[in-house]
Amino acid sequence: MTTLQGVQISVATGGPVLTPAQKRFNNLIRQIERARQTLTAWRDNVPLYVQAHTQVVRPLVDALNDARRQWALALDGLLDQPGWTKAERAALRELVCDGVAEVLTAGGDEDPALKAIFDKHNEVGFDTEQQNSRMAMKDFVEMMTGVDLGDASEIDSDEDLYKRAQEKLAAQAAAADTAENPNVRGRRRRKTAAQQLRETEAQLATQSVREIFRKLASALHPDREPDPAQREAKTALMQKVNQAYAANDLLTLLELQLQIEQVDAGHIASASAQRIKHYNKVLSEQLSELKAETARAEALFRLDFGMPPGWGLKPTQLGRLIDQAAKQLRADLAMHQRDMRMLADKAVTKRWLKRQRLREDEFDNIFF
Repeated sequence: MTTLQGVQISVATGGPVLTPAQKRFNNLIRQIERARQTLTAWRDNVPLYVQAHTQVVRPLVDALNDARRQWALALDGLLDQPGWTKAERAALRELVCDGVAEVLTAGGDEDPALKAIFDKHNEVGFDTEQQNSRMAMKDFVEMMTGVDLGDASEIDSDEDLYKRAQEKLAAQAAAADTAENPNVRGRRRRKTAAQQLRETEAQLATQSVREIFRKLASALHPDREPDPAQREAKTALMQKVNQAYAANDLLTLLELQLQIEQVDAGHIASASAQRIKHYNKVLSEQLSELKAETARAEALFRLDFGMPPGWGLKPTQLGRLIDQAAKQLRADLAMHQRDMRMLADKAVTKRWLKRQRLREDEFDNIFF
């Protein structure tokens, strides 16, 4: 494939300066190239992240969940022992329920032994508490969005709640769009001059892409090549042409034209202002699609690995996320191991519970 510089319009020494449309053409080419590189980086680095997550992070997560489970079981065992004050027993029960909930919500929600411990020490059973939590979230989402999410008993999980909210909001938006643009007895409203102009420009832009495709197809048609080696090469190039045309990928079509020497950089530079304008329209759409695809790649990555919504992650630096997650998990695991050793000494555990209560009191005094 030709280089990016081969497609851009260059300024000849002593020649005329680039027009605004030509400058925009070059700028769009550069942005598309950067967007291509970013999208390729996502596609290349996510599998590496998945592999590293499986090998490094997943074992630490499993070890931490096991430590949390052992912590909850140990606290449950302590409550069977005498010598605890009423306040200490209340604190231990709260710690038991918090520990069990952490494990169950992290993927062990089918652990009957842990559920039994939670139900033993909490006023409301785990399944009931989860359903109450979803009902509260449902009420909040309905209040914020104004949509009716239906019967709460039919919502089985937080994911189901979010999916149902998205579907309802999408349907609401579609209904609002229809209300703003009604058809009268099947006849559409008359298009404005601006709308007609935009549609004409879009058709001409599409025509420009089609013209390039036809020229490439004519030059590369494998059936017209008697030499077997050349026929194979042209077949491969024609496949790229078809893929680019199907994707409305003008930049790749221009690169292919340069590659087979149908045109040179000077040919693009000498294109009419109207042709450059059409090119810019297609390139702008191509850039928007690349950015949207990149945003989808990041959103799916965040969703798959339980990260909060957002943007701006650099796909070339995903390895840092592995290091940060592993560091935090090791620290949490070390803390649980230290706390487990503490439980072996009742006097030390009592002092620790007292410090926890003092911290909670300080927090309450600050914020309430």
